[in-house]
Amino acid sequence: MKGTILKSLQKIESDFEVKILYACESGSRAWGFPSKDSDYDVRFIYIHKREQYLTIDPMGIGSKRDVIEEPIDDLLDVSGWDLTKALRLLRKSNPPLMEWLHSGIVYHQAFSTIDQMKELGKSIFAPHSCLHHYLNMASNNYKKYLEGEEVRIKKYFYALRPVLAARYIKEYHRFPPLQFPVLMNTLVLEGELKAEIENLLQRKLDGEELELDPKKEILNEFLSDEICTLREYTKTLDHKIPDCTPHLDKLFRDALVEVWDK
Repeated sequence: MKGTILKSLQKIESDFEVKILYACESGSRAWGFPSKDSDYDVRFIYIHKREQYLTIDPMGIGSKRDVIEEPIDDLLDVSGWDLTKALRLLRKSNPPLMEWLHSGIVYHQAFSTIDQMKELGKSIFAPHSCLHHYLNMASNNYKKYLEGEEVRIKKYFYALRPVLAARYIKEYHRFPPLQFPVLMNTLVLEGELKAEIENLLQRKLDGEELELDPKKEILNEFLSDEICTLREYTKTLDHKIPDCTPHLDKLFRDALVEVWDK
């Protein structure tokens, strides 16, 4: 499958006259709980030639799109962001971008830009931004999917993953690992709760993700309590983010030279 993905990326480079700096998996495969029929959610960061940026309209304005999105099929979902968009999002610790940079499944990486972004991301990490993202995701999914008498197995992970990610940030003050089993083993003690999560995880991996089960009271209670606790914690956070714009500007200019002048 990697060969198919790389061919798709090469075609994008040719069709759009860009260089792809990085491509990774971003969906359930990266999170460690793919289903048997899961597609491949490929996300990438790319850079145009210098002259595309030396215009009165920046990328993302008018017809100058700062995203590339390929048609989705049953197997592949491929889309990417221009480097300038990615760097602006890095400036505020945008969680989806941070997840791309922390993906354990990397299909392609070229030049030094991404390593520099990862390193800079550590020093400008904004816990409040990521906590609010994961907490809102968990809360919304809990209300949408988990309050009925019967629940589809996979829906529990729509709340469990973001809750554990938010709790990891609270406990360790850094961006959480993507792999759900790592989060679970780091944060959930041995006992009835962990056994229930492990059972659901195995059933999801075995292809039972769409099965309807009676609501799991132990999971609902855990999620409800964690969401309340984390919501109170967010009120104590400092929302100041250091201004790293000069560093990001330099990183962008250096990338243009490295990619196109050598």
